[in-house]
Amino acid sequence: MAVAVISGSAGLIGAEATRFFAAKGLDVVGIDNDMRREFFGNVASTLWARHRLQIELKGYRHFDVDIRDQLAVTDIFKRHNKNIEVVIHTAAQPSHDWAAKAPFVDFSINAMGTLNLLEATRQYCPEACFIFTSTNKVYGDTPNQLPLVEQATRWELPETHVFGRYGIDESMSIDHTMHSLFGASKVAADVLVQEYGRYFSMKTVCFRGGCLTGPGHSGAQLHGFLSYLVKCAVSDTPYIVFGYGGKQVRDNIHSFDLVNAFWHFFEAPRCGEVYNIGGGRYCNCSMLEAITKCQELTDREMRWSYSETNRAGDHIWWISDIRRFQAHYPGWSMRYDLDAILEEIFGALHDCALRSETV
Repeated sequence: MAVAVISGSAGLIGAEATRFFAAKGLDVVGIDNDMRREFFGNVASTLWARHRLQIELKGYRHFDVDIRDQLAVTDIFKRHNKNIEVVIHTAAQPSHDWAAKAPFVDFSINAMGTLNLLEATRQYCPEACFIFTSTNKVYGDTPNQLPLVEQATRWELPETHVFGRYGIDESMSIDHTMHSLFGASKVAADVLVQEYGRYFSMKTVCFRGGCLTGPGHSGAQLHGFLSYLVKCAVSDTPYIVFGYGGKQVRDNIHSFDLVNAFWHFFEAPRCGEVYNIGGGRYCNCSMLEAITKCQELTDREMRWSYSETNRAGDHIWWISDIRRFQAHYPGWSMRYDLDAILEEIFGALHDCALRSETV
């Protein structure tokens, strides 16, 4: 039976990928040790998602393994060997701010953990696809040098600019920029994934994501923009906007749409590929615009405040140009726009709150 190995299998993208690939008939082997709780506290734990997968998917096999543990990772791959047809690597330390507090932990997870998975793939299932959830933070703060124009609710690029109409493509340099330590560790992983594709002719791909989101996100202040924002709106928790007048722009892609892109790559893989992936011009918003939409959803004012201090290395404006991926995989398209994403997150949180009240 064909096997999919998914790291970070209880996280937002990992859990979505687990359900998606299981529905396509693959046996799923999940690797996840709930490090998100260590990063961001109990509120961000993914244990609930793991339990849900184990209940819903009878063939799901879970390994409570740290991807930094080379021997444990190798043992999983040795056990399933050439039955492994795809490795989907979503496990990561995902926060700028947290990385600065613990650089060795951040780098060992993001860089060395990726190397462990790549080498295990090369040794035991070299024909498998290796799909890596990278990040737009590999470009550092280079996007902040763009000639942005301040508008009423957002920063924006003139349409005449090379990135103005469709967003930022893969031609943007990753050099001579401040990445944050998180960005640097993800650059190391990104380049490793590319190198294993080019040097060893393995079927590897880096998806450089914008804001990845959906109802499966255990959002926290330091990571999970839309999920945490809606959570604050629903629970009437104070929210802080950091810098740029609250007009910083993010593109947002639903976890289903991203994992569907993974599937399209899996069906027709390439070696050493790189794609910017996100909501693009189809699905993006500024902080102020997102707050307004959350207030409309909850029918009340949010309690939010503004801090002049922006996060180091944070993007003022990011919209992904996704045309390269669309050209290679014209059968792929996005199902979720911003309103659909927010409504789904709101509905999931509202239902959860109701269940808690009845317990």
